[in-house]
Amino acid sequence: MPTFVTACPRNCYSTCSMIVTIEDGRIRRIEPHPDNRATPEGVCLKGLSYVERVTSPDRLLHPLRRRRRGGTFERISWDEALETIATQLEHVRGSQGPQAVLYYAGSGTKGLLNGIGGAFWRLYGGYTTTYGDLCWPAGLEATRLTLGENTHSAPWDLANARLIVLWGKNAAETNIHQMPFVEQALQRGSRLVVIDPRRTQTAERADLFVQPRPGTDGAIALGVAQRLIAEGLIDQGFIDRHVLGFEQFASAVRDLSPERAAGIAEVPVEQIERLADLIGRTRPVTLCPGFGMQRYTNSGQTMRSLLALLVITGNVGRPGAGWAYANLQSHIFDSVKDPIAFFPPTEPDGIARVSISTARLGRDMLAQRDPPLAMAWIERGNPITQNPETNAVLTALRSLEFVVVVDQFLTDTAREADIVLPAKTLFEQSDVIGAYWHPYIQLKQKMLDPPGEVKPESEVYWLLAHRLAIDPVAIRQVMPEPGDDGIEAYLERRLSAFTGVTLARLREGPVLAPGCQEVAFADLVFPTPSGRIELWSEDARCRWGVDPLPSYVEPEESLRQPGSGGDRYPLYLMTPNTKNRIHSQFNNLAMIRQVSPAPIAQLHPDDARARGIPDGGLIRIFNDRGAFEVTARLDAGIRPGCVAVANGWWIADGAAVNRCSLGRETDIGYGAAFHDTLVAVELVE
Repeated sequence: MPTFVTACPRNCYSTCSMIVTIEDGRIRRIEPHPDNRATPEGVCLKGLSYVERVTSPDRLLHPLRRRRRGGTFERISWDEALETIATQLEHVRGSQGPQAVLYYAGSGTKGLLNGIGGAFWRLYGGYTTTYGDLCWPAGLEATRLTLGENTHSAPWDLANARLIVLWGKNAAETNIHQMPFVEQALQRGSRLVVIDPRRTQTAERADLFVQPRPGTDGAIALGVAQRLIAEGLIDQGFIDRHVLGFEQFASAVRDLSPERAAGIAEVPVEQIERLADLIGRTRPVTLCPGFGMQRYTNSGQTMRSLLALLVITGNVGRPGAGWAYANLQSHIFDSVKDPIAFFPPTEPDGIARVSISTARLGRDMLAQRDPPLAMAWIERGNPITQNPETNAVLTALRSLEFVVVVDQFLTDTAREADIVLPAKTLFEQSDVIGAYWHPYIQLKQKMLDPPGEVKPESEVYWLLAHRLAIDPVAIRQVMPEPGDDGIEAYLERRLSAFTGVTLARLREGPVLAPGCQEVAFADLVFPTPSGRIELWSEDARCRWGVDPLPSYVEPEESLRQPGSGGDRYPLYLMTPNTKNRIHSQFNNLAMIRQVSPAPIAQLHPDDARARGIPDGGLIRIFNDRGAFEVTARLDAGIRPGCVAVANGWWIADGAAVNRCSLGRETDIGYGAAFHDTLVAVELVE
């Protein structure tokens, strides 16, 4: 039976390397690839479910058109689909201009070929698109401001740490391949700290477990910093040689004592003091912050505050030490190494109108003028479910004349489309991908022909460009010709600039990115404006209007923020990720439904008792933005005053959590601050 080397391209830390066995045109076995030191244990349950995903009876295999009555869909031919789309595009361009078309591309899958979409829309003459990101830009920008770039040590270096702090991160579910390195460190006598309002599977391994009030992590970090400085538990030599702004920082945190920080975060002061002692008296320390924690309106400054703890103790540039947030060493093909890539251009080029905040997608779509939006093309994303303020996104999409969605399944967003085009799976077209946790470049290798009438997106753009009578020479300059030979030629061209990275080599297995550093910043070179680690950042003040020093401000929506509605909505809504799916992907599969059949809400027994809610009772979670109903699960492991529902459930599942969120941005980086959400909970009679 033939085997193929490939990698999972989903928006996940692991980007697992796989060896896939094919028999009679079907996937028979998925095994780990031994050459990827970051993912030696093999794929997770989601990865194994690819066997079902490829052949699912619910998979879209033909273009669909929405019937005007009833909201159902009918199968149409590719010729009819392309002609309908081309006619609509010509109409919009002629009557309103090309920027009346929104091109929305999510991050559901990674790959070099993803860039073809933007190339097509530039050939079309223009388009409107988004800036910012749902996942991580506040943390990216905080890291860039402080260290100069988003690089962290290789995942396996974590085993060298003597203290590991998983801050707002449930690695046992969301970064499962990190946990073996945590275990290796613990077996060598290291200690683990977990900070999370929920007692998770990860927290069960912790020596110290802290449950803060949501959104107050920055206060804890600054309280720890104050104690470290007051007790002399800092690396003054490292600071003198490599840090800008320490004296100002030390002065700024002088009044934020552990006692005051404990009062803000509502945790025992002894926990903050112990955390400071562990960080100050242990070497080396690795701090791994989660993505969810930087989805608050104060999260950029929070991430700078956390990072400062490593800076002042000299835990940078050494084996087993450092900041493990985003390792973009494998992003050799694009500009995402610099998070400014997520930001709107200072001078629009007249072609791409980058004017819609991803965080405020629905409201910004409705606000577009000169021209207003008339049409949308959506791929690699499910914004109705995943973007903040679901109801506003729905309203915006329904206001358009025409919507095209490219997807493998009829998601909530696809159900709002006029035309739905079937998308390939990772096994049906070759591509080259990077990662954001480990430093490998990998080949996602074609091993199956697309089923039914599925066409790769690159081919769809090629066919559509020719229907629009775009210059064939211009098309060939930016797009691969359809077919395997055209794709491979395109990928080889993109790889040609990098020595040792070829398709032939990638077919054998993952390749470390050129110039990869196993220990980040080991050379103690920091590409900041000053050439030093910047606790004081003029860029932070000039670009974002925030304090040039790491500082704490209360989230815009919290029980301590006047005008937040805490009297009516007294619970913090948490919408974490889960091991059973990647946001809104995978949970529609029967294999996953066996372990995740329906949404549940974690609620502390004290909160449930006060509202007369029994375990298993149906509850309504709501605020003045929206509501949804879900089954309650009483759990003493969640902090009182919080309710948690995993994100990604479809509207059809009844738990679209972003019905209650508001489209607002993080303090820096144009991230989505949808974790600033207060709600009320009541029993459904």
